[in-house]
Amino acid sequence: MAQYDVYPNPSVSSRNQIPYVVDMQSNLLSDLTTRQVVPLALRVSDAPAAPRRLSPQFTIEGRRVSLLPHLAAPLNARLLRQPLASLAGHAGELRDALDAVVSGV
Repeated sequence: MAQYDVYPNPSVSSRNQIPYVVDMQSNLLSDLTTRQVVPLALRVSDAPAAPRRLSPQFTIEGRRVSLLPHLAAPLNARLLRQPLASLAGHAGELRDALDAVVSGV
C-alpha cells in the first residue's frame, strides 16, 4: 500500500459516481489500521466547474475523474486491496488540492 495509489471504491452504494479513491496518507504512517483517502468522481457535464487547484482531473482506466478533496475520509486499510494505478507523478497537484481545502483556494 503506497501513498497516491488508486483503488476501486469499496463502497458499492457510491461506486457508480465515485469509482475510485486515492490513498493520500504518508507511508510513514503505514502502521495505522486506516488510510486517508480522497474520492475520484466521474465528471458530470452539467456540474458547476470547481477551481482546477481544488479539483484536478485524471484519467484512470480510460475514465476521466475529478478529485474531491473536500470529501477526504479515513478508510479501513483492509478495504483497499489491489491498486489499479498510481498518481505519484501528480503528487504536487494532489497535495495542492488538499491544501486548497485547508487554506482556501
